[in-house]
Amino acid sequence: MQINRALIVSGSEKGLDIVTGFVKSCGYQSVNILSSGGEARRIAGQEEYNLIIINTPLKDEFGYQLSLQLSETTCSGIILICKADIAGDMTNKTISYGVNVVPKPLNKNAFHQAILLGTAVYNRMLGVKKENKKLQMKLEELHYVSRAKCILIEKNKYTESQAHRYIEKNAMDTRRTRKEVATEIISLYDID
Repeated sequence: MQINRALIVSGSEKGLDIVTGFVKSCGYQSVNILSSGGEARRIAGQEEYNLIIINTPLKDEFGYQLSLQLSETTCSGIILICKADIAGDMTNKTISYGVNVVPKPLNKNAFHQAILLGTAVYNRMLGVKKENKKLQMKLEELHYVSRAKCILIEKNKYTESQAHRYIEKNAMDTRRTRKEVATEIISLYDID
């Protein structure tokens, strides 16, 4: 079972217990609390959080830039809490980054919805990240196979289909991946 982890970045102690308690009641077993954007950047670069809540203003910055940066560098759902009079402006500035803005004073229902949305964003981003990694591995395999085919065509005078068949058959017969067979062919001819 995966532990849901939240990071709360708040420049003020006021209402922090309420926010922390509410986040825990929404299923987040681990909640870390920081007071500055600098600390948040450092920690978010080292650890993974499902949800990051930024209660503005922070001790060293407002928090708006932090929300944008974290939305680009993490898979976390991001919630930006700010005064009601600037919430509309903040929403306009952050909407394309997937940052959810919640106005102060906090409405329990709106905050709950923001947490659910943040959780959904995190889950979706994890799926995208997993798919991206799978595609990168496939591209890497294709790169090695293409190089190995070129070597077989050049050195052994195979046709493209013969080179392809050779790599496929060798992989099946030896119960290895096409990438492993291709890497062996490349290293056999000592080509970088």
